[in-house]
Amino acid sequence: MKKPLSLLVLALGLGNVAWASDYPIKDRPITLIVPFTAGGPTDRVARDLAEALRKPLGASSVVVENVGGAGGTIGAAKAAKANPDGHTLLLHHIGMATSPALYRKMPYDTMGDFEYLGMINDVPMTLVGRPTLPANNYKELLGWIDANKGKINLGNAGLGAASHLCGLMFQRDLKVDMTTVPYKGTAPAMNDLMGGQIDLMCDQTTNTTAQIEGKTIKAYAVTTGKRLTTPALKDLPTLQEVGMKGFEVTIWHGLYAPKGTPADVVKKVNTALRAALKDPEFITKQQGLGAVVVSDKRIEPAEHRKFVQAEINKWGPVIQAAGQYAD
Repeated sequence: MKKPLSLLVLALGLGNVAWASDYPIKDRPITLIVPFTAGGPTDRVARDLAEALRKPLGASSVVVENVGGAGGTIGAAKAAKANPDGHTLLLHHIGMATSPALYRKMPYDTMGDFEYLGMINDVPMTLVGRPTLPANNYKELLGWIDANKGKINLGNAGLGAASHLCGLMFQRDLKVDMTTVPYKGTAPAMNDLMGGQIDLMCDQTTNTTAQIEGKTIKAYAVTTGKRLTTPALKDLPTLQEVGMKGFEVTIWHGLYAPKGTPADVVKKVNTALRAALKDPEFITKQQGLGAVVVSDKRIEPAEHRKFVQAEINKWGPVIQAAGQYAD
């Protein structure tokens, strides 16, 4: 005898609820998609988080999968289309908020295709220059920029990268146009900065701290509201201090799941994330990179969502004014 359709639907629904309470499935790994290549700053954050997340989540393993390309949109699209069972998560940076303005066609809806799980960290930016640049501090740098207008090369890690966004704001606030040199990733951009092929770059502390410590590049300022406490960066002024009022750029990372992931799975992942962000080893590793682990209300899924929407509203006009779009 066939069951009535309503009873079948009810049975399936109860099955899903029971399954969700058993999440994660024993011996099944959690896949953490990083929409960038291995070795970059977001990949480093993800690998540190994967280890810190595994135990509180009760997972057999948390495996990082790098799916790079198109400024992070390929990996994010893969995560959006994954089975919403909590076994595929996405770790993304500020590109989650800037891609809607950068790309005319998006393979996913930033606000509609994901469950927001909570913020992870904030990463400050540093304004840095080639080691042979004559300027030794920010005041001298301004003089050098004024004397070399039309000849300055400003590198970045590619359209939509953190270094690209920071560079746009720096040029806008300084009211100086520089020749933008995009690279396919942070590593080649940094190599050329150290080698003197480009003059300046504004990039994350995760990429610049070691080079600043090693004196292979020069550092001029940070993009935070307050000075940083990291030993290699503590003497650098903020750009606000030196005249750029309101200039504050941090590159943040957040955690996401495909839309439709059960509410109790979302809650369990968020609880595990909160525990991971209090892990002393994770905190120490992030501090070593100059990153600040989130401890405010943005750890809550609803506040995470509100924050990303605010970032979309903030960066959209900056990108549109620059007229730099990707296909």
